Amino acid sequence: MKFRNKITKRILILFFVFFGMLQAQAQVSFRPGLRGGANFSHFTKGNNYYADPYDPAYPSVSTVDYSTKTDFYIGFYGTLKLSKYYSLQPEIDYSSQGSIYRSSTNNSITLDVDYLSFEVLNKFTFNDRFNMHFGPTLDFVTSTNFNTDANVDMAFVLGMGINLTRNFGIEGRVKKGIIPVVDFNENHTNVVFSLGGTYTFDVK
Repeated sequence: MKFRNKITKRILILFFVFFGMLQAQAQVSFRPGLRGGANFSHFTKGNNYYADPYDPAYPSVSTVDYSTKTDFYIGFYGTLKLSKYYSLQPEIDYSSQGSIYRSSTNNSITLDVDYLSFEVLNKFTFNDRFNMHFGPTLDFVTSTNFNTDANVDMAFVLGMGINLTRNFGIEGRVKKGIIPVVDFNENHTNVVFSLGGTYTFDVK
């Protein structure tokens, strides 16, 4: 028992020494920034699109399609750099999304839905140039031209970026919603590919 207690104490001491060294070397900083660019969004095809036409539970397969709609996003972020490689980046974005509805007769209608998005991203930067980021987002509907089944969406973001200079960068992302935005029975959810630029301010 005494031997185990000594080992435990030594492990704890080493842990706190190591943690203290990390804290001493860490240079926490905060830099705000702006982001904006293009959205390429669509709604998923829904459950019935993939149904088996010979399954009695699904007597007919949906011939409706939701194709890509191009729009924009703009937002504000704050990068809290906690270590050399890791930053926590909360964001507030205005994201114009939607899809183009195409019926079996090839008639098309543009479905518009705009969101105010609150995101918290985990950002990993390599060589002060390349970064990968991911995290959850909570999106609130601000306007729409159709009757949506939900006024809020929860989604996950995955993206990559390149810092061209200390201030300017470009990034690409994919965002996948999990709450149906059209027809709960068929579960049409948001999918958004975005490409744009960032500008990070210097703060003294």
